[in-house]
Amino acid sequence: MRALLIRDIRLAVRAGGGFGLGLAFFLIVVVLVPFGVGPDSGLLARIAPGILWLGALLSCLLSLDRIFALDWEDGSLDLLATAPLPMEALVSVKALAHWLTTGVPLVLASPLFALLLSLPPEGYLPLLISLALGTPALSVIGTFGAALTVGLKRGGLLLSLLVLPLYVPTLIFGAEVARRGAEGLETGVPLAMLAGITFGAIALLPFASAAVLRVNLR
Repeated sequence: MRALLIRDIRLAVRAGGGFGLGLAFFLIVVVLVPFGVGPDSGLLARIAPGILWLGALLSCLLSLDRIFALDWEDGSLDLLATAPLPMEALVSVKALAHWLTTGVPLVLASPLFALLLSLPPEGYLPLLISLALGTPALSVIGTFGAALTVGLKRGGLLLSLLVLPLYVPTLIFGAEVARRGAEGLETGVPLAMLAGITFGAIALLPFASAAVLRVNLR
């Protein structure tokens, strides 16, 4: 599993779906927002949690189609399916590699981007916690969507349409944690809901993704 994880991280970086692409898109979203809504720092501070979470979500979405596509194209996905490693473990490793190459850089860069949107300093830690807790769910849900569309030509648009509705609860509670933290309010309830979504996705979706992959590989 460790060798597979290292291999997937290297493939993600070489294919352009790693650190640079997601961070560049995240930065573009953050930079363009003030041009659209104006330079009012008070307004930017109010909308910053939602904008930052939306930017992180869309940045994760960019590289989902590469999770299984490269293995499908060179035939290695069939070999991995016949390996002693359970399909559920294979899916989990793929999701972890996606999170390490996409989610973690976004989490680490979020305080800098929050500064560009005038987020109050007390909102930085809740934003970091919400992204660190919520982005694994984005990767796991995205892996499920990638498994559904593996092998389809031009399946990127279909993947986006399938995954975006599933991302909505994570977006709602993640942005709410960051918003409440920035306003000095209690964050316990939305944080618990966000944790429930993430742990539920990690517990259930690898089995669903593995079942879908088995069907698609027949």
